[in-house]
Amino acid sequence: MTRRPQIIDPQSHVVVSHGSDFFGEDRHPVKVLTALAGYAEGCLPSAERGPLVDLLRDPGTGGTIPAAKLDQVAGLLLQLARHRFVRGSAAAVARALADAAARAAAAGEGWTWTVEATR
Repeated sequence: MTRRPQIIDPQSHVVVSHGSDFFGEDRHPVKVLTALAGYAEGCLPSAERGPLVDLLRDPGTGGTIPAAKLDQVAGLLLQLARHRFVRGSAAAVARALADAAARAAAAGEGWTWTVEATR
């Protein structure tokens, strides 16, 4: 056992509606989403990736994505999750976001992102 304290710096999280937990939310660290933006820039076609990359690069703006765009966003996230150059942990986050977007689209509701800042 080490005597080094195991203190982890608090991180801001993005809370996404229509998630898979009991409350219908998913939580993802902001650092993971900004890293996922880099994968999206390199792995998705440039004509389609614009709004998704903007959303992932700056998730702190939060807001609601209308139900009309969610099919496209879910498809892009699923394509990103299945890409061979995306690492496993980032692919899992992309898959979870794609599933949440698909649930919101199926319900015909907007998909909301909110940021919970740490203290």
